[in-house]
Amino acid sequence: MQNILQILAAKINSWLPWVIIPLMVEVLPAIFGFFILVTKKIRKKKDSELKYYPQITIIIPVYNSAGSLKSCLDSVYYSSYPCDKVEIFLANNGSRDESFTIFQDYQNSHADINIKWLNAKQGKSKALNMALFNSEGKYIIHIDSDGTLQKDAIRNLVTRFENEEDIHCMTGTILTNPEMIKDSKGFWHRLMQKVEFYEYAQAFLAGRNFESEFNSIFTLSGAFSAFRKSTILKTQLYNTETVCEDTHVTFQVRRLLKKRIDLCEKAVFFVDPIDSMKTLYVQRQRWQRGEIEVAHMFPASKGRKDSLLFRLLLFDHTFAFPRMIWYFALICLTFLDYPFRFIIISLCFLYFLYILSGFLYYLNIISYLTWNKELRNFYSRKAYVIFLMPAFNFIVYWFRLAGIINSIKGASNWRTKTLAEENKIIKDIIRDDIAIIKKKIEMQKKYIYRKEER
Repeated sequence: MQNILQILAAKINSWLPWVIIPLMVEVLPAIFGFFILVTKKIRKKKDSELKYYPQITIIIPVYNSAGSLKSCLDSVYYSSYPCDKVEIFLANNGSRDESFTIFQDYQNSHADINIKWLNAKQGKSKALNMALFNSEGKYIIHIDSDGTLQKDAIRNLVTRFENEEDIHCMTGTILTNPEMIKDSKGFWHRLMQKVEFYEYAQAFLAGRNFESEFNSIFTLSGAFSAFRKSTILKTQLYNTETVCEDTHVTFQVRRLLKKRIDLCEKAVFFVDPIDSMKTLYVQRQRWQRGEIEVAHMFPASKGRKDSLLFRLLLFDHTFAFPRMIWYFALICLTFLDYPFRFIIISLCFLYFLYILSGFLYYLNIISYLTWNKELRNFYSRKAYVIFLMPAFNFIVYWFRLAGIINSIKGASNWRTKTLAEENKIIKDIIRDDIAIIKKKIEMQKKYIYRKEER
């Protein structure tokens, strides 16, 4: 009996660390975050309505945006914020399509709103910086040209700024467009987009919402962010040496200027849902590469033991290296004579914990969507997606891990290789390696034949 207990204890001691890693890194923080967000919701005072509407500047980077530019401008024009208080800069980065014609037509048909076109041929960051220097608004709002604002997004954002003077920068809430998801054809395609919607909701209304309580938001959203002009002009502006200029600005404001960054949960910007796994692969790689580039630009300060790159790889929302540990530990368990049934039970236990985390996120997000009935209903009726999130996060993890690997051996570039292109490169490398091996085998054979002839 004693021997059995010793064997059982040894097995448990080997198994527990594998379970403890995800438990400590993901599950327990989710439970802790749930109570923090509940407390924040209860404690949060309602923002006072605006007594006057300050002048604002909206900067929209444009690059071959003819297909989406008009709908983006419409979302600004038909918003609840007065048009006469809005200045729009279209910062063109070498467009070759009909974007300028769209601008001209819109300017002629909407004379009551101030729209300007700026040309820059040295990249997106330079285009944004040019618009910043020419802006006149009290608040600078940056939105992408391939999305649309929810009707009250601008007003809610400015209201939060006016009510809380210690907030210097804000990120809006980015969600994939529910109407486009509803109109999507194909069951599996639509299901993938619903899962992505849940991922965005978790990332902003749970993840960044939690981070804002501790002024630790890792990155302002490049698709929708806002600044006090007096703050953004004190930074080094948008950096031209990274594909993740929004993350770079975030760290300048929080780390260098030591100012507060917040999330406005009622300022929503809708982006197009992904159209394929190939698009998702390219997108997540680019995000990961950009974050690592910025991490290299902000090394640990003197007197601080933490490394931003170390914390990024360990504690960003992909949990890159902790996940690598327990994914590969799973393989190791099979070589340590653990019964297959035991491993399956362990996986089911972890899956249950992930579902529990997802359900807590679900409750938090529902509570933060009470201000918009349509969004709340769309989200609440897709609760079954919670059961698919662990699998989706598993796939996204490997995509972003590929971004980490590619960032090591590749230069900064918006052009990221697709999955098909990388498969071709791998096949070419394998073919070349096999050719080298064959060549060496032939050389060895010739050497042996010559030796035998002698």
